[in-house]
Amino acid sequence: MKQLEHVVTDRGSKYAVSGGAARNKAEAEAFLKELKRDKKYAKATHNTWALLPSDGEPLKNDDGESGAGMVILRMLERDDVRDTVIVVTRWYGGKHLGGDRFRHVQTCVREWLDAFAT
Repeated sequence: MKQLEHVVTDRGSKYAVSGGAARNKAEAEAFLKELKRDKKYAKATHNTWALLPSDGEPLKNDDGESGAGMVILRMLERDDVRDTVIVVTRWYGGKHLGGDRFRHVQTCVREWLDAFAT
């Protein structure tokens, strides 16, 4: 598991991004379960994720952050990053961010890909 914390802070909301190997939904869910063993991730408002398996349909989960899973999935497709689950975590800060939340998801994914994708 590779993580970047404190990637974005905006109007009280804080974002982090994590990623690791996964080839299917079961492995992505196991990754998320492992991530949530850390209480701060378990208590996060959203743990949005996406996965582009080599041999299967693309997978995503918005976890209440409508549309965010698709943002992650598009970035994985654009960079052809397969068999890697990316999770963008948000701790809600009390103020709605509107469309800025998608920009923040993109920033998190880009930073993770730049730091860890081969």
